[in-house]
Amino acid sequence: MTRFSLLDLAPIAPNQTTSQALGAIVEVAQAAERSGYDRVWYAEHHNMATIASSATSVLIAHVATQTSTIRLGAGGVMLPNHSPLAIAEQFGTLAELHPGRIDLGLGRAPGGDLNTLRALRRSPHDADTFPQDVQELRGYLNDATLIDGVNATPGRGTRVPLYILGSSLFGAKLAAALGLPYAFASHFAPAALMDALAAYRREFQPSETLAEPYAMAAMNVVASESTARAQETFREMLRLRLKAMFLRPEVAKTLSDDDLDTILDSPQGMQVRTMLKYTAIGTAEETRDWANEFAQQTGVDELIVTHQAANVAERVASVELFGNAMRG
Repeated sequence: MTRFSLLDLAPIAPNQTTSQALGAIVEVAQAAERSGYDRVWYAEHHNMATIASSATSVLIAHVATQTSTIRLGAGGVMLPNHSPLAIAEQFGTLAELHPGRIDLGLGRAPGGDLNTLRALRRSPHDADTFPQDVQELRGYLNDATLIDGVNATPGRGTRVPLYILGSSLFGAKLAAALGLPYAFASHFAPAALMDALAAYRREFQPSETLAEPYAMAAMNVVASESTARAQETFREMLRLRLKAMFLRPEVAKTLSDDDLDTILDSPQGMQVRTMLKYTAIGTAEETRDWANEFAQQTGVDELIVTHQAANVAERVASVELFGNAMRG
């Protein structure tokens, strides 16, 4: 059985408050724990009205107190937005509070637009030092600091597992060079998946923490009691994605579902559907079979799954249906 884990973006659905969305992540994590998922990750985003996962370490700390065994982590922290020392201290603190349960995935994307970068007091050039920043961070966590006289407390010696995230060959090659696990963001950027996995495996250099390549790929799941309802839920998510990412708010609120469907079914709507190319839709068994075929085609060691349903109860049900089917 391929290992499988969950990526939760803490989505804020229409007519839902941020507080309600943050409450839902606990329900989702508890469902994942019951259903056999290895881990739950939260992804750093900024200035996005429909995503509440901006402060990943805070979410992890909260969910860790509401669960007991499942691993929790960031998938990921956008390291150019932070100092390596600060992240080492945050995740070192989490590791000391919850030993053996904390992961740290790292990405080099900004997690927002240029105005957001300015608000974060960062610049696009901060991404240029991502490889060096990863090594500095690893040094703090592994008790081998690269900065004389500076140690992370907490953090020092916790050896929090690091993962490199990416949607291009850059991250794949970096993970290979550093001997770290690699996770590809194919749930929204599918184009370079196979090339990135091939580059990672081809160029992998063993490290003290990983002797062989460990590859992960992300995919979307919409699991329901019936195929028809799963298809309907997926269509709802396509509409939300279209409105959130490709339409101005003042335009989006004037369009009916039929209007949105017309756009989605046009050549102009192809980009939305292409982003979600790797999506399993259907009953528990149908999504399980799709996921197993995807795992076989990619050869990955672990699947990272994000469940696409705006309604919390339907998202929890999707988590449980898929997880229980995957573990057989």
